[in-house]
Amino acid sequence: MMTFKRIFSIALMTFCAHILTAQLQVANVFGDNMVLQREKAVKVWGQASPKEAISVQFNGQSVSGKADKSGKWIVELHPMTHGGPFEMTISGKKEELHLKNILIGDVWIGSGQSNMEWPLFNTKTGKESIANSANKNIRLFTVEEAMAANPNADVTTNGWFVSNPESTPNFSAVAYHFGKQINQDLDIPIGLIHSSWGGTDIETWMSWEALSSVDGFGNLNKEELVYRQENSGKMRAAFQAAIAEEPGMKQNWFKLSAKEYQSWETIEMPKIWESTKIGNEDGIIWFAKSFELTKEQVKDATLSLGPIDDIDDTYINGQLVGHMEDWSVARKYNVSKTVLKEGINWLVIRVTDNTGGGGIYGKPSDLNLNTGGATIDLSGKWYYKTAVLSSAFGNPSSGPNDFPTCLYNAMIAPITDLSIKGVIWYQGENNTRNPKQYRELFPGMIMDWREQFNQDFPFIWVQLANFMTPAAQPKESGWAELREAQSMTLALPKTGQAVIIDIGEANDIHPRNKKDVGYRLAMAAEKVAYSKDIVYSGPTFTGMELDGNKAVLSFSNTGSGLKVKDKYGYVKGFAIAGADGKFVWAKAQLNDNKVVVWSSQVNEPKAVRYAWGDNPDDANLYNKEGLPASPFRTDQ
Repeated sequence: MMTFKRIFSIALMTFCAHILTAQLQVANVFGDNMVLQREKAVKVWGQASPKEAISVQFNGQSVSGKADKSGKWIVELHPMTHGGPFEMTISGKKEELHLKNILIGDVWIGSGQSNMEWPLFNTKTGKESIANSANKNIRLFTVEEAMAANPNADVTTNGWFVSNPESTPNFSAVAYHFGKQINQDLDIPIGLIHSSWGGTDIETWMSWEALSSVDGFGNLNKEELVYRQENSGKMRAAFQAAIAEEPGMKQNWFKLSAKEYQSWETIEMPKIWESTKIGNEDGIIWFAKSFELTKEQVKDATLSLGPIDDIDDTYINGQLVGHMEDWSVARKYNVSKTVLKEGINWLVIRVTDNTGGGGIYGKPSDLNLNTGGATIDLSGKWYYKTAVLSSAFGNPSSGPNDFPTCLYNAMIAPITDLSIKGVIWYQGENNTRNPKQYRELFPGMIMDWREQFNQDFPFIWVQLANFMTPAAQPKESGWAELREAQSMTLALPKTGQAVIIDIGEANDIHPRNKKDVGYRLAMAAEKVAYSKDIVYSGPTFTGMELDGNKAVLSFSNTGSGLKVKDKYGYVKGFAIAGADGKFVWAKAQLNDNKVVVWSSQVNEPKAVRYAWGDNPDDANLYNKEGLPASPFRTDQ
């Protein structure tokens, strides 16, 4: 009979053995269907038991290593040429992992904010692009959104997928079109790693070391930042508990009386609620709007609401007619005539916003009820009542912007041992409030990533599109200055820029034409990363000479020559100023592959600006290859 001491000793040894034995694992960035970077040494890593011997067999190579005392192991494969498919075997002391259908090609990371995140299905050519997306030589990998106060050991993901109509609809449209063009032009397998988060500042994508060296961020306290993020998590848990018990559903706010709805506060719709008196809140808010129908109009109808950020539950006369959980998709619901009635009807929408902007945010023309011949306008005055607001819980962070570096830590740092070809980037909208600071932040982030990956890779980005109401007169613009900061970053080696000043939409910060964005990124990458002799950029300002009351502008990247997109040949988008610095709209014409600019209001010009504004929608200078001129000013 064993004594208690003997039993305890056996139990203790069993417990210790369990602690010291870990399941053999490979990092989440590796898996079936992945692409490994060609012509570079490739590191493969994961977890095992401390000191466990690990071997990796792949494409005729066999390499070995040993896990450290924490259990992390890492081995390195010699450079390989493109090809495949191959299989990989990872062996430990007692376990083996088998990864299948692996290609060797070029791996590109696509990162940034919502325009990089924007899904393929919700684009101008989405249906056609998805239908034609089957390509075994393009592989897709998405890093799930996550935040961390310190660098994480691994990313969260659903793994690698072969490009096809099942895998592409929710993938980054910009990254997909970019990868498809590169694969088509170079006939090399392409792996696309999508790691972005909508509505994020560039500060969230930089490491602590890089950000704290930028002017204005030297006083950041890392310990305080970690504490705030952990404390915010506790507050957010209480906030989420309140959302689950919100009063609107318990008290049936979807079927109140007209008098009760009219006692709510009023608001103009559509409008993102952060731009209203509601302010910067997350949570649940109910909106109500009455509309009147004649007897003849009571028939099966279509309700259009535009996009709603993030989730809507939509009721008419107390009956649920629609529900969707996607901030990027315009709502369009079929409404049975049995739901409608002659006279006054009530439309009630419960909007749940989890992060970033919230509300019904499309264009006024998006809000309507079509009853088959009659269109009822639903924009304008609405009633609203708050159910749960984040401010009541200490404003727990709804997203990463309160925590600089947190996206780098969770969504980039865990894959910095990975060999890659380069990075494509689409971000900046969130930093237009302080564009001058972006001049240091953006190149700082690029150099930071290159240092963290220990690779001097190409970095290609999208310059901001035109957006918002065009200005009646020349004026200052944070968006224009941000574009300028992006262009200035071209001073870094191995960089390129896709100009899309002609692709934006005045009323939508998310232009739906992502195909041309991906194509222009690919052209810049093929020049910068692949050294192809192509016209990869539109005209770029290089200098100004004065000729009396006229300014004569020179450009590089003119390709086959300058071109104006105007059937009458008018050159538009230019403004000119004299010594007083007051800019007025200017006339311009092409002359010997240069642009001559003047105005009768300016006798002695001192400065010229082109496409300088939030939305310079008349800018029409291109090269004959069809690429638009980059916005600029001579009075930097």
